[in-house]
Amino acid sequence: MKKTNALRFLDQNKIDYEIVEYDPKDGVSGLDVARNTGENPENVYKTLVTVTKDKEHFVFVIPVLNELDLKKAAAELNIKKIDMLPQKDLLPLTGYVHGGCSPIGMKKEFPTYIDKSASGKEYIYVSAGKVGMQVKINPDNLVNLIKASYKDLAK
Repeated sequence: MKKTNALRFLDQNKIDYEIVEYDPKDGVSGLDVARNTGENPENVYKTLVTVTKDKEHFVFVIPVLNELDLKKAAAELNIKKIDMLPQKDLLPLTGYVHGGCSPIGMKKEFPTYIDKSASGKEYIYVSAGKVGMQVKINPDNLVNLIKASYKDLAK
């Protein structure tokens, strides 16, 4: 198995994780990922990248069954407005493709926020940096690794 940037970054920082692979032909939505990995969807999180009118970027990690509340997220950050990053801009900005975007090991470090629902969980799943691969990781370890913080983000 070829290591992704996310896995190399985890290894370099000696963070415990488990790789969980699934067949993307069976679907790549968050619910498909949960079903294909046999995991409770409440433990599977997606990574979303946003942009402000001033071209500032923020990363949000939320449960796959929820939507990012853009107004709530902006208010949490004391920003007037944020929008989802256009899909065509994701790979050049982060180094990851849609469906395989990990909050770990992006090309550049962006301010990152994880939905407060992850706090206190033993583990969550996030993308390992490619479609068909997830990382099972303790959310507090993830927060410390990527200098994230917990916020109330989901609808």
